[in-house]
Amino acid sequence: MITPPYLKPGDSIAIVAPARKISLSEISESIEILQSWGLRIVFSKNLFESENQFAGTDKQRIEDFQEAINNPEIKAIFCARGGYGCVRIIDQIDFSPLLSSPKWIVGFSDITVFLSKLNMNGIEGLHAPVMKTLKDAPQETLNRIKNTLFGESLQYNIQLEEENPLNIGGECTGEIVGGNLSILYSLIGSNCDVDLRNKILFIEDLDEYLYHIDRMMMGLKRAGKLSELKALIVGDVSQMNDNIIPYGKTAEEIIRETVEGYNYPVCFNFPAGHISNNNPLIFGRTISLSIKKSDINIDFFTQSNEKTLDKPKKRILKIGLALAGFFIAIWLFYQIVERLIMRFSM
Repeated sequence: MITPPYLKPGDSIAIVAPARKISLSEISESIEILQSWGLRIVFSKNLFESENQFAGTDKQRIEDFQEAINNPEIKAIFCARGGYGCVRIIDQIDFSPLLSSPKWIVGFSDITVFLSKLNMNGIEGLHAPVMKTLKDAPQETLNRIKNTLFGESLQYNIQLEEENPLNIGGECTGEIVGGNLSILYSLIGSNCDVDLRNKILFIEDLDEYLYHIDRMMMGLKRAGKLSELKALIVGDVSQMNDNIIPYGKTAEEIIRETVEGYNYPVCFNFPAGHISNNNPLIFGRTISLSIKKSDINIDFFTQSNEKTLDKPKKRILKIGLALAGFFIAIWLFYQIVERLIMRFSM
């Protein structure tokens, strides 16, 4: 996986609204937080546009996101908010410039569409608060987000007040992927459908009917998405809705029942998702996961700046060196042959 260069004070970051509309007042406090980190804020051209519930037309949102990708001065893209709209524009955005000039894309919820597209292109992304919710995060979470983007190690040691009977203990190592359950379900069969084989899957969701949680989990199961996981991490699944006739199970119980019989660790209530304490997760990064009765430990493997050079450039460099060596060898051979001919002709 390609790790985008870590941020440093003075870097420019773009705020883009690829889904629901946003106002300056809704993100002003979050802007101040990023500025306190030493970052320069660049508003996308159509950031505060409005078309019904969207942040401008599809064309305007496409133009803004593409400009943020193409602009070499922009080192990260912070999404203004989620809601709905990313799937309407994802296929018209060219992600190929990120292969040679990778940059962080930050967000969650509907931004799962972009994080999944990044993963399909072999680029890491940051599942973390959008601008609308960044201001609500506690200081500890803000510190984690900043430290992660600025290249410091990310790890979690969560002490459980009481044992969660739904958890399945175990240890594993693997690449973490995922995001919002509803979005992941909607992407099945598309060109943003992440391969979950041998991956650690993270899911979260909000304000869904319980029967729909069951439908989505069964959809993932029937599509073969759950059988070959390394582990399952469930974040916040709250504010669920029920019918007049109760479904009879909680969202957590539905999820646990769906993966019953699979032999991998499972943990619930990880602090990430539609909550103020929405902790960062580096999607595409290899992690070590340990789930025990009393605690949950996650360590994100460190990627050095040296490793942020993208794979295409590495391949080009290797090919160039190989060709240079080949031509030098031919030149040396020609020199030796020429000298031998001159010696024997004398």
